[in-house]
Amino acid sequence: MTLRTCLLASACAAVAAPAIADVNIYTTRQPELIQPVMDAFTESTGIAVNLAFVDGGIVERLKAEGDRSPADLVMTVDIANLQQIVDGGVIQPVESDVLTAAVPASLRAEDNSWFGLTKRARIVYASRERVADGEVTTYEDLASDKWEGRICTRSGVHNYNLALTSAVVAHHGEEGAAEWAAGVRENLARKPEGNDRAQVKAIWAGECDISLGNTYYMGKMLQDAEQTEWANSVRIVFPTFENGGTHVNISGVAMTKAAPNREEALQLMEYLVSPEAQSIYAELNYEYPVLESAELSELVSGWGEFTADDVKLEELASHRPVSLRIMEEVNFDG
Repeated sequence: MTLRTCLLASACAAVAAPAIADVNIYTTRQPELIQPVMDAFTESTGIAVNLAFVDGGIVERLKAEGDRSPADLVMTVDIANLQQIVDGGVIQPVESDVLTAAVPASLRAEDNSWFGLTKRARIVYASRERVADGEVTTYEDLASDKWEGRICTRSGVHNYNLALTSAVVAHHGEEGAAEWAAGVRENLARKPEGNDRAQVKAIWAGECDISLGNTYYMGKMLQDAEQTEWANSVRIVFPTFENGGTHVNISGVAMTKAAPNREEALQLMEYLVSPEAQSIYAELNYEYPVLESAELSELVSGWGEFTADDVKLEELASHRPVSLRIMEEVNFDG
């Protein structure tokens, strides 16, 4: 075989076997938080993943790009953000036996337009010094007089607290949720301000005894030299609803309507719910896997076990307007 023939044969082979396409993701999570799991996917499949951090306006960006959008997937946190993407009409349903088998029905869209990847519980951080074991019981109990002047929380109209209030609506109706929100407001030690970590700092400083917060902030505080002392001053308690479990929210993924690399994107989505990826992803962010068989990180497992509330997240999203109105009517942040 001549050199020319050899070169032509190589060229023909290259045409016959085109390079594997990349997967492009718009994400509201800092890329360094999810890069390791993407690297593991690339190592396993040879498919590169390109992450673009979009701090806000994902829906507007996807609408502006239209069919020319390079984005295959969107990754974000909180059911409110996922529902906003759904309402924007910029994603498409995905049919996958792998995804529906791995992700519980309460943690994915009924039409398979989005899927949960990790869970975070909205729990109570309780002072180790001033709150006895067993003193925190239910979410409903947070509105009782025994907590007067003892509760700290971030804004009542923040997505995290609106989702929790929506869960109260789901369990007790609009009137019951309004009574609950007013009761919790009366028990606040100070005006809502700051993020979830700021509430733990307030407990450490003696300004309040308990606070509402997401579980993963404990991991983040323990990794920050300045905040470790705050974290060690509290313990995580998993309240439940009187007729349910502990309120959870998610990080999730959805395929864009444009998705130029659909097959590769679906391959990545399915990989993200595999035992390997679930363990990596959850450990990176101090969260809980949605896949029941995936291993928890040692730190997260040390926080204790809980039973997640089974109200579908889509139902919580539908109650968000009511929850926002309730928080405004009771002047929760006033």
